[in-house]
Amino acid sequence: MIILFLGIVYIMSLRYGFGSVSFILVGISSVTMIYWGFVIKKMTKSDKPKYTARDTESKNWVYDVIKGENEIIFVAEVPGPDDKIMVRLIEGVLYIRGSGNFSKEVPIEGASGLQISDFKYRNGVLTLRIGKSTET
Repeated sequence: MIILFLGIVYIMSLRYGFGSVSFILVGISSVTMIYWGFVIKKMTKSDKPKYTARDTESKNWVYDVIKGENEIIFVAEVPGPDDKIMVRLIEGVLYIRGSGNFSKEVPIEGASGLQISDFKYRNGVLTLRIGKSTET
């Protein structure tokens, strides 16, 4: 289509005898048509969404919740050294933060009114024991 348009512009410029002006017009029209060809191609191209490593990690993050009679045990992989790990249990939702902008919120059924009684972090694995507080 671009070549057809350029041919028509060239023939018309020769027919009316513009001389060197026809050469300039053909050059300008060819550059314009090539540009618009790329723009149209870019508009019709459908890109697949690109996922970052962080998105992939968050979708593949796996944790275990083990419910016992008196306590709940939570186990998950969390990145970072142990001094960067922060865990809070507020109204049945477990908030976990690690290094590298790692942050998760995990709702835990039956955990309202309970507290974290034991916290262990070894080799990237976080283990929490959630139970009734021992305070009276």
